[in-house]
Amino acid sequence: MKSKTAKQGDKKRRIDPFTTIIPLACILILCAYFIIAPENSTNALEVIRSFLGDKMGSYYLVIGLGFFLVSIWLSYSKIGSITIGKPGEKPKYGFFSWGAMVFTCGLASDILFYSFCEWIYYYEETRVLGLGDINEWAPTYPLYHWSLIPWSFYAVLAACFGFMLHVRGCHKQKYSEACRPILGKHTDGPWGKVIDLLAVIALIAGTATTFSIATPLLSMVLTSLFGIESTKFVSIAILLIVCGIYTCSVLNGLKGVNMLSKICMILFGFILSYVFLFGGETRFSFETGLTSIGNMVQNFISLSTWTDATRSEAGFAQNWTIFYWAYWMVWCVAAPFFMGMISRGRTVKQVIMGSYVFGTASTLISFIVLGNFGLGMKVHGKFDAVAQYHTNGDDLYQTIIDIINQLPLPAIFLVVLALAMFAFYATSFDSITMVASNYSYKDMENDETASKKMKLFWAILLIMLPIALIFSEGTMANLQTVSIIAAFPIGIVMILIVASFIKDSKKYMDEEENGMKKIK
Repeated sequence: MKSKTAKQGDKKRRIDPFTTIIPLACILILCAYFIIAPENSTNALEVIRSFLGDKMGSYYLVIGLGFFLVSIWLSYSKIGSITIGKPGEKPKYGFFSWGAMVFTCGLASDILFYSFCEWIYYYEETRVLGLGDINEWAPTYPLYHWSLIPWSFYAVLAACFGFMLHVRGCHKQKYSEACRPILGKHTDGPWGKVIDLLAVIALIAGTATTFSIATPLLSMVLTSLFGIESTKFVSIAILLIVCGIYTCSVLNGLKGVNMLSKICMILFGFILSYVFLFGGETRFSFETGLTSIGNMVQNFISLSTWTDATRSEAGFAQNWTIFYWAYWMVWCVAAPFFMGMISRGRTVKQVIMGSYVFGTASTLISFIVLGNFGLGMKVHGKFDAVAQYHTNGDDLYQTIIDIINQLPLPAIFLVVLALAMFAFYATSFDSITMVASNYSYKDMENDETASKKMKLFWAILLIMLPIALIFSEGTMANLQTVSIIAAFPIGIVMILIVASFIKDSKKYMDEEENGMKKIK
């Protein structure tokens, strides 16, 4: 048996510099560029976005609809019955514990942010106005953008990675390894290296976008509570605090992540219950939510394939739908990998359908309760959030605070909201840090974990680009562009992973069937 020192030495020799040193160099260069030349960096991003988001936008839409359809097929085909682990093995985590980690490992903090306000963006959009009653369609699009298609990315890839980890027992916890059934020996060559590098870059881009979108709201909540001025340095301080929280949690492994995710769901449940029961818009929120779900389901295919080919609607599809698909795609490097790690003992169908049940349901409830609260007050003449948004100089974060101030005892709600956002951030980046740390090794046993030093390295690395983006004169368009660029090559890899999984799972079923025949 090897000594602890010998094991540490082996681990050091197994570190993969290609997925560690190169990302570090890229981050340092990008950070310097955003801080030193904010205007030039903004212009460069706009040029790239114009090509990928506008000229190649249909690419993202096709992938989105394709993943949803594949998720349904996989669940109800023979592949859906495969147990992720040994045949007949029981799930390692109960449904609530598993579901809480599934929901909080990804974009939970952004879901909380957009739930309050996304309908405001759409209320004056020509595209949405043309669909019918704006009070029915403004809350419909948020449900569409955050439900079935984006969660299908997570659900399908979680099954793929879970199969790779717990059925095939691979020793390389990397994106490229999931492509081995098709790439074969090329997985260990340049093609595999490129895939892993793209995955790490996408992972970093997703981190930067998430922090940069929702952190200003957390900053605004704290400044409202304590009466301090909201500045860049307040946002940086928040990022550093969040970094400290998720670093402490991730150093304790899955036990810490599991506990923190449960705390998140308790805080999340309090927020939703408080607004739904005491906000004064209970009936309106429920009925509008029901109508919005009906609109989304009835028009799902047309919403999923609408490209605005004539650009008559000011590029609505390019600015929103394509951005959201790209945003979830860059998070597909970390979140589904983590979901696969915790899904041992569940069938492929249970992973996919469970992700829809817990992830999509939690997301829909959040948008229906929090979004329709603000919309309901506008419809009933209590508070016009759209007018207030323009009065605030199109400052969405201040507008959300103004909406919250319409609640009874808003200070109490703001305290819980701040705690929830800190916790959501921490759980999301627990999972991403854990996955990135495992990426840094050339090989790793299924039950092995990265060293604490490696986890600390990634915890710090992942916070650097978001801090740099704060100094950049970035707008929402800049943040969208970061995701759209990173998601373009990752989309190809995602298709390759699913094709590899289907091929390998069929091979596995044949092996199992032949094994049973030999026993008989």
